[in-house]
Amino acid sequence: MPLTTTGELITGAATAHTAVAAFNIITLEHAEAVVAGAESVDAPVVLQVSENAVKFHDGDLLPLARAATAAAERATVPVALHLDHIQSDDLLRRAPDAGFSSVMYDASRLPYAENLAATRAAVDWAHARGLWIEAELGQVGGKNGLPPLDAHAPGARTDPDDARAFVADSGVDALAVAIGSAHAMTTRTATLDHTLLKRLSGALDVPLVLHGSSGVPDDELRAAVTGGIAKVNIGTALNIALTGAIREFLTARPDAVDPRTYLAAGRTAMTETVARLIGVLATPST
Repeated sequence: MPLTTTGELITGAATAHTAVAAFNIITLEHAEAVVAGAESVDAPVVLQVSENAVKFHDGDLLPLARAATAAAERATVPVALHLDHIQSDDLLRRAPDAGFSSVMYDASRLPYAENLAATRAAVDWAHARGLWIEAELGQVGGKNGLPPLDAHAPGARTDPDDARAFVADSGVDALAVAIGSAHAMTTRTATLDHTLLKRLSGALDVPLVLHGSSGVPDDELRAAVTGGIAKVNIGTALNIALTGAIREFLTARPDAVDPRTYLAAGRTAMTETVARLIGVLATPST
């Protein structure tokens, strides 16, 4: 079916007090696995391409974007395309022509006033071209090789009063909040601050986004959705599944040389991970 928009999926989820899973893709196999996993549980999904993934492909956005679009258009469930963690204004400006309906513009590394100014400029440019914009306030940590911050460090978590002002002054359509998760976690040991999430949900009238969700246990994910998270970003969990399946395959078959054999195993593992995590998000917290 034709690409849908991220805004439509996330706004609908927020209204229904549910969440949409958004998976970061790096290869064609990632895209195929995400779509297949979503189809297996009959759920909408967001395909995300990060600035780091674009850098991996020599800075060329179009090949992976075109592959993701083709996979989405063959899908039997709604699929949207999202450009994730963009710091480059040049890359932001390439988003519409590459088929993206939304961008996560990430100036969270900057002091509050600079973050606000940069995000406001990005929002003005993007909204004039029909793009839906997500931003981040607080610091989830773990991106670009940086270690995750201490969850209790001053400024690490999103302050509800700051968030209310930031959303109003920037005009963003959704906000990624720092409530205890971290990017690139390979263990599922994160503990979320659900009291803070409740305050943020009450303070804001835009959908809330959870980054670093691969490190969050199932029960914590369910509680986050119940608490107001409408978009759940997942990336590392796919890479763990892919790498683990390939490693297992090649260990058992050390003479294998055809990449289709071990990439197929990796793709299947990612498909199963996608289906399982979407199922977790769809199960109410008890």
